[in-house]
Amino acid sequence: MLAGCGREAAPAAPPVDAAAASAAAAEEISIDLWVEQLEVGSRELYSAREAVLKAVNVASGDRIADIGAGTGLYSLLFAEAVGPGGHVYAIDIEPLFLDLINQRATDAGYDNVTAVFGRDNDITLPAQSVDVVFIADTYHYFSDREAIMKTVYEALKPGGSLILVEYDVVPGQPRPEGKDHVRFGKAAVISEIEYVGFEKAAEDDVEGLTDNYFVRFTKPE
Repeated sequence: MLAGCGREAAPAAPPVDAAAASAAAAEEISIDLWVEQLEVGSRELYSAREAVLKAVNVASGDRIADIGAGTGLYSLLFAEAVGPGGHVYAIDIEPLFLDLINQRATDAGYDNVTAVFGRDNDITLPAQSVDVVFIADTYHYFSDREAIMKTVYEALKPGGSLILVEYDVVPGQPRPEGKDHVRFGKAAVISEIEYVGFEKAAEDDVEGLTDNYFVRFTKPE
């Protein structure tokens, strides 16, 4: 009938890969849920982010590694702080997070952020390539802590700083929901990091941090 009316039939629509579309939608939902969970006022590392940034005390031109970067919250704060002469390596083992960080950095106009795919035992950065390493709410997830911290040590320049922000396990006190996986407290963590070769420099009291501690280590000159 279309031909008889002098009109061409519309081309058939290309087949839709329903599985791929479903997977893409699921990824978007998953990322949205992570952002809602990690960037919420009830989470200390989000609500105290400006105080933590100030305590880290990065300088213009610094090169910083954000290990376990997650949604990129701190990576973007660091990108602003180090300026165009500095650089941020946002390291994570989850590709969805790396894609999100790339997109957020692009949207914010930062060209000094590189998303880096890490491994369970290696942060995959060159030796002596960064001035500061930042690890927040991530250390207790490492499956091979000694191996990965050795690569952190190698990547940090002599005299550089390692900043650790971690939930403290207090003997005899119940852990809140969501912290059952944290198996060891501050003293044990500090001992492990010193064993790798780092020197403890200071424990800072950071405004807004009550459940988490903030410790600065240095790599000897």
